[in-house]
Amino acid sequence: MSLNHRSLLAVLFGLLLSLPVFADSNVRIVRLSYIEGGVQIDRNTGQFEKAIVNLPITEGAKLRTDANGRAEVELEDGSSVRLGPNTAVQFPQLSLRDSGVKSSVLDVQNGTAYVDFAGTKGNELTVKFGDQRIDLAQAVHFRIVSGQQGQAVAVFKGNIKVESPSGTVQVKKNQTASLDASANTLVVAKEIEPEPLDSWDKEQSQYQQRYASGSYGNYSPYRYGTSDLAYYGSFFSAPGYGMLWQPYFIGAGWDPFMDGAWASTPGLGFGWVSAYPWGWVPYHYGTWVFLPGYGWAWQPGGTWTPWYSQPQLLRTPTGFRPPQPPSTIATKGTTILPVNRGPGSGLVSRSGNKIMIQNNSAGLGVPRGQVSNMGKVSRQVEQHGTVTQRVQPTPTSRTAPSMAGREPPRGMDSPRGSSHPSAPSQRSSPPPSSPHMSSPGPGMSAPAPRSGPPQR
Repeated sequence: MSLNHRSLLAVLFGLLLSLPVFADSNVRIVRLSYIEGGVQIDRNTGQFEKAIVNLPITEGAKLRTDANGRAEVELEDGSSVRLGPNTAVQFPQLSLRDSGVKSSVLDVQNGTAYVDFAGTKGNELTVKFGDQRIDLAQAVHFRIVSGQQGQAVAVFKGNIKVESPSGTVQVKKNQTASLDASANTLVVAKEIEPEPLDSWDKEQSQYQQRYASGSYGNYSPYRYGTSDLAYYGSFFSAPGYGMLWQPYFIGAGWDPFMDGAWASTPGLGFGWVSAYPWGWVPYHYGTWVFLPGYGWAWQPGGTWTPWYSQPQLLRTPTGFRPPQPPSTIATKGTTILPVNRGPGSGLVSRSGNKIMIQNNSAGLGVPRGQVSNMGKVSRQVEQHGTVTQRVQPTPTSRTAPSMAGREPPRGMDSPRGSSHPSAPSQRSSPPPSSPHMSSPGPGMSAPAPRSGPPQR
């Protein structure tokens, strides 16, 4: 055997030996889905910086909230981790196994965290706090409080097993396991002491349940972000295109890249992060299409893109310049570069229990789940330019109503100076669905298109 052949065999043998090392592929990205107050993130760089909504969370990332801060992280199956004020967590593992199982590890370092785990097939979550750990594979909802004064876990739904150096204890629904520091053991009590943040966590959980559609597979491969699509916008049928989605409160001069940021993540480079509260699914999947008379709309389909660096666009209007990622050299070490070509959240202002919404806000600044009948309010904004709306808390006791009957924004009023025509307010019967997307299932309406079919 020649020397070259022996060298080649040695290399191949070495690769075979190294295969177990790559058994788990750390390629997953989850979503920072909600921010309120002061929230910082360390994206595995060793430095904390101000966090922005829809920022991708990768393995090794750390989150912390200030005294007035709250945050939420969504996993692919819709499971959520919510952080109260003065809370710090880390995601030491976000991996995809060869078997296809998504394995996640959450480390609650201090503060108050709520875990709302969906328990869907192929998803596993391990939660650590102090010397304790909880391995999850079934649906469960619980609260962890960890700090200098002690550690405790309270279960709102389901059952869990808490492992500690002193052994394993089972904690059932409406029970609390607290760490007895003197004996270093977990003590289970058949009650839950309420915390001030419990109502907030419950409202967020019910928001997700209310607006999440069981047919999300029709317009997204994953569940995270689909509740926000249902609340902040609606689907409509466009001739020749099938079912398209648009956010509420937009005019013909709006485009989906008006407000956001370029964010650099180690190993991935710069990716686009939308500032809109619904801005997750439409920036990782499908295509943005500009239709005369309709404006910009999102068409589902294609391949899920974990890192959104180059948007998929179709029929862009004359003069439109798609966003371009900055060069690493030009940024001089900056990791988040805001892009605000539109008026942004200045179009939504809040005073007490009322908010004033103007056209072209596209939902930016509209509180999650606190405005009833967004479609109706959007039509009022379209007609009058500005609407003052009372903010209502998310229902916490009523059964969620059906999403049937929701409508997309009607013919859009062109802002002054816009060259794009507005659509008429009359409607015609909907055409057959596009082969790119199946008909909506329960919870997703199929509203009629605006008259004047778009040109292909």
